[in-house]
Amino acid sequence: MRFHVAALPHTHVTDEFSSCAFTNKVRNFCRMMKSRGHAVFLYAGEQNEAPCDEHIVCISEAERAAHVGDGHYTAPTWDPTSPAWSAFNANAAAAIRQRAEKTDFVCVIGGRAHLPIAEALPDLLTVEFGVGYGGTFAQFRVFESYAWMHMHYGAATGGDPCAANGRWFDAVIPGYLEPEKFPFRAEKDDYCLYIGRLIDRKGYSIAQQVCEDMGVRLILAGPGAHSGYGEYVGVVSPEERGKLMAGARAVFVPTIYVEPFGNVAVEAMACGTPVLSTDWGAMTETVLHGKTGFRCRTFGEFRRGVEKAHTLDPQIIRDHAIDNYSIDVIAVEYERYFERLSHLFGAGWYEGRLTCG
Repeated sequence: MRFHVAALPHTHVTDEFSSCAFTNKVRNFCRMMKSRGHAVFLYAGEQNEAPCDEHIVCISEAERAAHVGDGHYTAPTWDPTSPAWSAFNANAAAAIRQRAEKTDFVCVIGGRAHLPIAEALPDLLTVEFGVGYGGTFAQFRVFESYAWMHMHYGAATGGDPCAANGRWFDAVIPGYLEPEKFPFRAEKDDYCLYIGRLIDRKGYSIAQQVCEDMGVRLILAGPGAHSGYGEYVGVVSPEERGKLMAGARAVFVPTIYVEPFGNVAVEAMACGTPVLSTDWGAMTETVLHGKTGFRCRTFGEFRRGVEKAHTLDPQIIRDHAIDNYSIDVIAVEYERYFERLSHLFGAGWYEGRLTCG
């Protein structure tokens, strides 16, 4: 199979930009498909660390930097009419058109910000291969969790969830990680960790309130403006992220909104560290209550989660993450999904049907 993978105009597909979950998905998707022996063409900025057959530059570093401006690279607009997105999409579409064969897949990760690529290539099959956002457009979508897929199906009815229908060629494939970047530690230090964007809807103030009330040391990391309780260490490198997760007594993932996936949860578990999460969204699929962490609905339950974190077996936590979310496991799921889509070039939904003569 052959894949044309569109990255984002505000990042490079490198570890330096790993705070962008979508950029990480692009890099690891390329790695997975190459590892399975498929052809991968990556359309991205000037720098790249993802394995691919060809890296096609679609935006200059000057254009990328101007788009990011003085803020963090995760903050720029995802507006397809902005200069950076317009240039990126036009360049990517033109380059794909030059290289594509009729049974190739165009893989996008930017939601409606990438819609112009699909519109420019109507004869090719476009797949949104990691839907963890709103505003989908493609006929073929891979969601990061069943919770998020069902949210989209319900929302599409305009308010009547009983009117929602499924779609045959959608799929759920969870987020994925590179195990070597998340070191395992059985012995933990006496601190809790919050790592992610410092915004209210991610629930970082819950971690602050619980740890302050208990007198527990709290380390916070990630982009945003910190205030209040805890030791803020800023945006950390992938290496430092792994060390912080591996040493923590527990990692807080108290997202208030319905989380599409929540990479931090499975990354922490890969380090053998319990997760303290809310009890909705993808956490109901990734966090095994009482085994790999605790899903909480009250302040007291978060407190008890901190108190009981040490009772959970780090090796069981680690095994759950590696067995379900490592790139070697997920690569096979993606390959099966695209093999199913390949049936659309033949019998489609009726592939495998026996015709009696």
